This record gives sequence, C-alpha cells and structure tokens, in this order.
Amino acid sequence: MDGLLLTLILGLFIIVGACIVFLTKNNDKFIEFSIALAAGVIFMLLWIDILPEAYEGIEASSGWWKALYIVAGTLIGFCLLKGLDHFIPDHEDDLTTDKDDHANLKHIGLISSVALVLHNIVEGMAIYTLTISDFTAGIMASLGVGLHNIPLGMVIASTFYQTTKDKKKTWWLIILISLSTFLGGLIVYVFHFMEIMSVIKTISLTLTLGMLLYIFTMELLPKMMHSKNKKITISGCLLGVILVLLTLLMHGHHH
Repeated sequence: MDGLLLTLILGLFIIVGACIVFLTKNNDKFIEFSIALAAGVIFMLLWIDILPEAYEGIEASSGWWKALYIVAGTLIGFCLLKGLDHFIPDHEDDLTTDKDDHANLKHIGLISSVALVLHNIVEGMAIYTLTISDFTAGIMASLGVGLHNIPLGMVIASTFYQTTKDKKKTWWLIILISLSTFLGGLIVYVFHFMEIMSVIKTISLTLTLGMLLYIFTMELLPKMMHSKNKKITISGCLLGVILVLLTLLMHGHHH
C-alpha cells in the first residue's frame, strides 16, 4: 500500500504547481519562466532519465536492435501527438501575434494534459512497481517525478486558465491529471501486472520519449524563441536543468 500512497502524493505536486500559478499574478513573465523551466526539465529528463531507462529496459540481442526499438517507439509517440494536434481546434502555427498565441496556449495545455495523463499513469505503474521491490528507491524516484510535476502543473494551469478564464474548469483539469499517477499505481495493484510490467514500461517509456520530444521541439521551443524576456527564459531553462540534475543526484544514491 505504501506504493499507492506515493503515487497519490505524486499527483499533489501538480496541484502545487497550479496553486503557484493562482497565488501569483498570472503574468507573462511568469508564464515565460514556467515554459522555459518546463523546457529545461523535459530536455534533461529525455536525455538523462528516460532514454537510458528505455535502453536498459529493452531486451534485445544487440545495441542496434535496441536503438531501432527506441527510434520506432519515439516516432510513434511523436506522431501520436502530431495526430492529436489535428483534432485540437484553433491551433495557429504562426506564433508571432497575440491572437495566435492565445490559441496556441490552449492547444499546449490540452496536448500536455493528454500526454501527461498517459505519462502519469505509466509513471504511477513504474513507481508503484519500484516501491514494492525497493522502498527507498521508490521514495527517491517519487521525489524526482514529483519535482518535475510542479512546473508541468504550472504550465498546464497557466495555459488552461489563460484561455478559459475559468478557475473551476482549470481546477477540475488539474485534479484529474493529478489523480492519473495514482490510477497507474492502482492498475498494477489490482491487475498484478508485475510479470509483463517490464514490457509495458519499456514500450510506454519510448512513447513518452516521443511525446515529450514533440512538446519540447514543436511547442516549447518556438515559444521560447519568441519570448520577450530572454533573461527570464534562459534562467528558467537553466533552473529546469539544475532541478533535474539535483533530483537525479538524489536518485543516483539508490541506483
């Protein structure tokens, strides 16, 4: 049950992120900062955490096959989000004007939410599985995951609220997303997925890789390029990088 409790707590970090947004005045600087922060976090997670983990998880005869699996999974994840793109209305590719910016934010919020829910379910499954085998490692991994949920909660709350101007809706979305990690843990707990867990985890890791890559390259990067305050963007990005390095250092003690 400890594992389930951890997955529940993990989701709360997303709520913390949302609180930060609603307690501070929802200004552009703050959003630019959180987008840069998320970009830094996602970039680092991709390279340092998710990619190596996916690589380790794949049971293949040679490194070439492993690489092939990862590329395939990543492409599928990338294309999944690209596909979702087409179903999400009023998305302008041009990020230069304010009107388009508004539509674009809505779209980032929605896409990130879908990716995040999927991602959190998987993460919940992984962390629950890890906690059962090694409680301390589970707590460390949770801390790492939790910390990167804060900026994600911030980005989703700020983008969603900016477009809907509806606090209630935003909170419902945030609570829904925050529960998805717990749902992942619950799935493993109920169905005893331990046996096929490694397969599921590896497949979903490569998909997550593609999804995050998509959010980073197609959504966050263009926004950072158009940011008016370069200093804020750079410092946000650096902070994201440092956050991940710190959590991974804590992580590393248990690997």
